[in-house]
Parts: sequence; structure tokens; C-alpha cells
Amino acid sequence: MNGPEEYISRFEEICRSNGLKLTHQRLELYQALLESRDHPSAESLHKQLLHRMPTISLDTVYRTLATFEELGLVRRVETVGSQSRFEVRTVAHHHFFCDQCGRLTDFSWNSFDALGLPRELQKMGRIRERNVVLHGVCNHCLDPP
Repeated sequence: MNGPEEYISRFEEICRSNGLKLTHQRLELYQALLESRDHPSAESLHKQLLHRMPTISLDTVYRTLATFEELGLVRRVETVGSQSRFEVRTVAHHHFFCDQCGRLTDFSWNSFDALGLPRELQKMGRIRERNVVLHGVCNHCLDPP
């Protein structure tokens, strides 16, 4: 997908085809996540949305994100010892999580993606997706200005 309009169009289409009403809250939440570059948590999305929608509850944000995840509209990125973070699904990529500052950064790893799965994994069932979350300390934290 090229631009935000295509993502919004896909969002609307998926909602309609799954019998999900296109509410103002759902659209605002998806739009905020689409515009985000920092993989926000449900809590940070809630805080951001309160400025535009003072009556939105944190529970609504959690439930909406769970619905979006179920429909394949967003992806949850789990980080050990941290809150779940979310992103709009885009091209396959991986993540680097800084254990010190909490920054979550996208990266590509084409040679990993091209590897065949080990036989043991192939015997476990059907693999839906594969991604890596690397943990460490980012350069910004290692060498502060």
C-alpha cells in the first residue's frame, strides 16, 4: 500500500465486510495508529486520543485494538517486561527494542526472511508469520549527546 488513503480504504472495507460499524472512535483510533511511528501502547494511544475525544475510555481503546488485531488491521508487538505495542500491518519487518529507553525500531532482515524453516518447526503446524524482536541498548542510550 502506498498512502494513508489506501490504508483507510482497506480499513473501511474490512470493517464493512466483517459487520463492524465505522464509528468515529474506531476511525480516530486507526488513524492515530496509522500516523504513529513509535509503536504506541494502548495507554499512550488513549492519552493521545483524549485530546480529540474526551469521553473515550481506556477500556474502549483496549477492546478496539483487540478487534483490529483479530481482523488483521493491526499487529501487536510484544516486548518482554514492557507493555504491548501496536502498529498498522505493513510489509514484513522485524523490531529492535531498547531495554533502556523503550524505543522500538523497525528493521528488515532479508536473509532471515529467506531462510527455510527448520524441519522441527514445519512439523509443529502451519506457520502464519514469523518475526524477530531483538532486545538490547540502542546507540542513542550507549552514547548520549
